[in-house]
Amino acid sequence: MLDPMPIYRLGERVPRIDSSAFVHPDAVIIGDVTIGAESSIWPGAVLRGDYGSIVVGDRTSVQDGTVVHATAELATLIGSNCVIGHVAHLEGCFISDHVLVGSGSVLLHRVKVWPHAIVGANAVVTNDTEIPSFAMALGVPVKVLENRVPEGAIQPAVELYVRNGIRYRNELERIG
Repeated sequence: MLDPMPIYRLGERVPRIDSSAFVHPDAVIIGDVTIGAESSIWPGAVLRGDYGSIVVGDRTSVQDGTVVHATAELATLIGSNCVIGHVAHLEGCFISDHVLVGSGSVLLHRVKVWPHAIVGANAVVTNDTEIPSFAMALGVPVKVLENRVPEGAIQPAVELYVRNGIRYRNELERIG
């Protein structure tokens, strides 16, 4: 049996996690955080809704070591069918449905990423940047390349992590 995961109320701010979601016991969920159906939150991820709201849609994975935060003025909203890569940092941004955010990426205040876009690994997306649908955003600071992502390109990774979340929910057992 898994140890209880660290999920914390902070005053009136209470996490809401769908019963079909998988939250790894080594992830940390604090405050005003909503996690949708069949989503997965992996080891070392921290979702800290202490000042503002964080919403993770359905069938979205937030991978190992990722930090998601919000400000009192800016919620962090992550859509459905998204993949948030390892060690990403998201704060006060909007990520639409069907988006892949690559490992090590940083998305800052008021960033908007529209459907079917990909933010490449280690990209830095500065305040107020908008990534159009089907675009790739690469580099530091990010350069936007429009119409580079084919329809359905993100879906195999989404499906993989939905299956992985189900597998872990059913099979993961702490033995030491």
